[in-house]
Amino acid sequence: MPNLGPTELIIIGLILVLLFGAKKLPEAARGLGRSLRIFKAETSKLREDDEATTATATVVQAQPAAPAPQQIATPAPAAEPSAEEQARVLEEQAAKLRAQAGAQKPQ
Repeated sequence: MPNLGPTELIIIGLILVLLFGAKKLPEAARGLGRSLRIFKAETSKLREDDEATTATATVVQAQPAAPAPQQIATPAPAAEPSAEEQARVLEEQAAKLRAQAGAQKPQ
């Protein structure tokens, strides 16, 4: 596929504005940006989980054959949720409150 020049990009932009309208494009871009941020956060968590699993597997293989003394298991501190997760939780709570307020209004 040949490279797109500035003229072609302007024509494509004008077609998008005509199809979707000037008000919908920023909203769509914001939604796409949020989706990409969430996707990036989830993929990085998957990578961290894979690295932790690999590190645990190598540690288990490196231990001597002698039985280890019993250790008391301490719970790991809870990881602080990311800004996207906090925003999602707050949006869910706001939606629940709106639904409750809507159900309580006399009609």
